[in-house]
This record gives sequence, structure tokens and C-alpha cells, in this order.
Amino acid sequence: MIIPNKLKPGDGARVISPARSLAMLSQESKEIADKRFEDLGLELSFSKNAGEKDRFLSSSIKSRLEDIHEAFRDPSIKLIITTIGGFNSNQLLPYLDYNLVKSNPKILCGYSDITALANAIYAKTGLVTYSGPHYSSFGEKLYFDYTLEYFKKCLFSEKPFEVLPSKKWSDDLWYKDQDNRNLVPNEGYKIINEGDCEGTIIGANQRTFHYLTGTEFKPSLENSVLFLEEDSVEDIQHFDSHLTALSQLPDFGKVKGVVIGRFEPQSEVELDDLSAVIKNNQRLDRLPVICGVDFGHTEPRITFPIGGTVKLSANKNNIALEIIEH
Repeated sequence: MIIPNKLKPGDGARVISPARSLAMLSQESKEIADKRFEDLGLELSFSKNAGEKDRFLSSSIKSRLEDIHEAFRDPSIKLIITTIGGFNSNQLLPYLDYNLVKSNPKILCGYSDITALANAIYAKTGLVTYSGPHYSSFGEKLYFDYTLEYFKKCLFSEKPFEVLPSKKWSDDLWYKDQDNRNLVPNEGYKIINEGDCEGTIIGANQRTFHYLTGTEFKPSLENSVLFLEEDSVEDIQHFDSHLTALSQLPDFGKVKGVVIGRFEPQSEVELDDLSAVIKNNQRLDRLPVICGVDFGHTEPRITFPIGGTVKLSANKNNIALEIIEH
């Protein structure tokens, strides 16, 4: 395991677009995001091809690889943060210079489709990567405090930290209307299976992680705690199918626990549905499982280390989730 250096004021932060393009973002969101990075004391810059846009609102494999390699090569850059998610970052995996990445360890942060890139880099190099906000996320005008708090806990400090539930959450289209928000009280984490475990965090977006199955880019599940989430495209049946396939992998027997992020309301996934799916899968019987954690496609979200270490205690409605190594 290689843990990159933590951030400090004066460090360089580079925005790259390994999935969709910077061209998708509004000027208002970019101005808000830029100011947030300035307040953190980070020197923000943008990769050469970050704003390139093709018919798929992305760019060529060549352009995206050039930007990633340049960001890892530049000694002034300590944080590489993705613009936004998408659908195609796995296109880059066979062509990445993993020796370059391993020789220049630095923080890579993003979520959703970036799950493929983050897990592949960890699998091929041992470099801990991070599931957390995109550059676009920093353009959220209101109610960004929780997301920023855990971004700083994970990326600016080496101290272990407990992950506590947010007080409120949202799934509104904030990027279309920054001032009119619909926040929902957070009911907190829910226990599906009781138990205690400690292990290496693997996963993030379950569907994207599934793309790595059978490839050299899937990290080992040995001694892992799976962090899994889905977006609104996935209903309970699709979540069940992907989880079943994951549980049938040869190394799933070495998984220590499962932590599930918050579902978007459009998925119509209720606690009873999720519990039924978990209880119906005999390979999950022995594992502690909790759900409703602040990561996924709702706001706010934590930042957590893929390849780092987590400790989970889920007993009699007393849930403790602590990131130990990050």
C-alpha cells in the first residue's frame, strides 16, 4: 500500500476529465468551485484537454491519457481531481502508464464512473486513491459544509476519523438552481447484518466496479470491506443482480463486511427491499452490513480511501464507522 502525501496550502491541484468534459459545467459553478480551492490554499490548474468535447460529451482516449500522465508527471501537482463522472473512464485502463503513476504517487479523487480508474490504479500500483467529490461538486453553492469537512479530514490530515451521518441530505438538481434547495432530514445509518470487522476499502459505484470483473484491473477482495453505491438508473433488481455477481467471485469469501451508500429516491429502494436482498444471499450471512452512509449520488458525501483501512462496528443499533489508514 502506498499512501500519497496529504495536502497543504500552496500545493498544486489539477483538474482532469477522464470521463465527461469540463465543457458541461456552468460558469457559475466553476467560479464557486475555483473560490473554494482558493480558500483551501490550493493552486488550481486545468489539464490541457479538460474542456475538449466530442459527440459523447467526453474526449479522445489520447487526450485523456495525455492529461492524466501530465498531471502525475508534474512535481508541483499534489491533488488530481476529476471534473465529473460519466461512462467511459474504463477505456483508459489498458493504456495508462502505471509505472509513471507508481513512481509519482499523489492524490486522485472523484466518484461515480471514476470508480473504474481509482480501483484499477490501486490494483496495479498499490497507490491508495480516493472516492470523493469531483471538481464540479465544489461548485455547489449551499450546504457543502459536510462534504468539505470530510474532504479535509481525509486529504489534509493523517489522523483517523469517525464517519458520522450528515444531519440533512438532498437529491435536487442544485446545479440548475443553486438557491432553491430541497433538503431531507437524515435518519442515519441502518444495520442489516450485525457484526464487527476491519479491512481494506474496495469499491464505490457498484455497476462501474463490476466492469473490472475478469480483468487485470480488479483489486483483490481479500480482507476487504466493500463500499457500494448506485445511481438512479439502478433499481433494487439491478442492485441485486450486480451484488449477486460480485458475491460469486472466487475471492468474495475473503470479504469482511459491506457498507452501502445512500440510494437516490428515483431508485425506489426501501430499507425492507435492501434488507431482503442481503438476507436472501447466503454468502452475505456472515458479514456485517450497514446502509444509508453519505456517499453515492446524493449530497453531501464523504471522501474515503480506496485501499485504505476502515473499522466497522454494527451492533444493536450502535454503529461506528472509522477510517483508520488513509
